[in-house]
Amino acid sequence: MANQNTKAPYTRNGARNEFTVLSFIWRFLFALLLVLATYNPSGYSVFHWVRTAMAADGLGAIHFFVGVLLVIGWSILWIATWRALETFGVILAGLAISTLVWLLIDIGVLTPDTGSGIAWIVLFGLAGLLSIGLSWSHIWRRLTGQFEVDADGG
Repeated sequence: MANQNTKAPYTRNGARNEFTVLSFIWRFLFALLLVLATYNPSGYSVFHWVRTAMAADGLGAIHFFVGVLLVIGWSILWIATWRALETFGVILAGLAISTLVWLLIDIGVLTPDTGSGIAWIVLFGLAGLLSIGLSWSHIWRRLTGQFEVDADGG
């Protein structure tokens, strides 16, 4: 007979109810995909694709459709991040990421010798900030044992 006092790792609807490093990595990869799909220095991004189409007077429905999908993705990530961290938290997370980058440059792990190198660092930092925002309620619950409840009901 199973012990009735053990917590199941699943919620009532069957979703996993635990937060792991892998959960954070998946959120980071999703944020990184959105950030790099929007713009990256390699030249393969929606920004470059739309700019090329505009120069050739070939902007079409597909460009607008992909643009709307990007706006939806950015809205989800920014709203989740802002609601989770609020202004002060976003500033603190940004400062933490910035000083981590500074430290990595100081110890020689990162070498931002070009504008492209700096852009890659900024893009990865932005993805990091967004993934922290997406994960914050789980991190908060793990650190404090407290559940966050959205006070405005929305």
